[in-house]
Amino acid sequence: MSGRRLTYRETARDGRARGGELTTRRGRVRTPAFMPVGTQGTVKGLLPGEVAALGADMILANTYHLSLRPGTEVVAGLGGLHGFMGWDGPILTDSGGFQVFSLASLRKVEEEGVSFRSHLDGSLLRLTPEEAVRAQENLGSDVMMMLDECPPAGAGRDYLERSLNRDARWAQRALAARTDQGGALMGIVQGGVHADLRRRSVELLGGLEMDGYALGGLSVGEAKEAMMETIAATAPLLPADRPVYLMGVGEPADLVACVGLGVDLFDCVLPTRMARNGTLLTARGRLNLRNARFARDPEPVEEGCACPACQTYSRAYLRHLFMARELLAYRLNTIHNLYYILNLMAGLRRAIREGRYQAFARQVLSGLSGDQGEEAA
Repeated sequence: MSGRRLTYRETARDGRARGGELTTRRGRVRTPAFMPVGTQGTVKGLLPGEVAALGADMILANTYHLSLRPGTEVVAGLGGLHGFMGWDGPILTDSGGFQVFSLASLRKVEEEGVSFRSHLDGSLLRLTPEEAVRAQENLGSDVMMMLDECPPAGAGRDYLERSLNRDARWAQRALAARTDQGGALMGIVQGGVHADLRRRSVELLGGLEMDGYALGGLSVGEAKEAMMETIAATAPLLPADRPVYLMGVGEPADLVACVGLGVDLFDCVLPTRMARNGTLLTARGRLNLRNARFARDPEPVEEGCACPACQTYSRAYLRHLFMARELLAYRLNTIHNLYYILNLMAGLRRAIREGRYQAFARQVLSGLSGDQGEEAA
């Protein structure tokens, strides 16, 4: 491994889509990759071994939430997050930057950092660039994210410019705060949907020795076309020898399209949250278990799916469990949705290796755009 704490090696390319391998201090990650979200140190309802068996190489955990409960020093004293939760693969932790957006009514942003009022009990949580690094080092993160501000969609140009300039200063402070025990540190490119501001953010962060770069501030309410145009314009500006991470995007069609724009890493709560709400992902779109038409349906969720839920259980049984609010419903639905997403990523990696990304993308997108009638409700 080089002097950086995260290395990326491109192994295949088809247009702008690329396959590769990340090397972290706790193992390798095949890219393009989707990271299941384990906000509280758990991918809800599943054992770590089950998540790995579904095809995940790396998971994501949340610094803000783990700082509030149980506290990152508690986690550090219990072997770090890997030992605490029993996951021995790479872990990426966000910095709390997304909560600057999602908990806007509970926080105050200043040059020094961000002050939150806990959504649990109102207690004060202070996150600075330095504290975000310290917290992530306590967690034992393999890939840490710098503290940044994720501005809302529609924020004015002046606000966005001031924010991304402050982010660059925060990135310098984060790098200075990292110790020899710290993991890789990724920068976060902001600038809304303005191509010139994104370019400026890349220029500011590119002058720092970051281990990789994320595209932040997208999928936060802007039009889909604007999001895609921003990714298409920004991703080529980033160093080819560093991973490109698109934060918070998980719609299957978006994953396929964004891989074609050069994105390597993704995370999103979509597949697990939908599972808990009774919505299952399939090659023909979403299937809503609340629909009464499935009450006597003996077929699996998706014919040919190799996930444990589809191999054993019918739509009728899964609907019954969900309508009865049985805990097994959430487990089986989550297993299916994560298998679908992780298998989709495996298909993208294979297609890139074989030089048929475009054909694979057309096939997937055609299926997802098909009419399933009430199944797509």
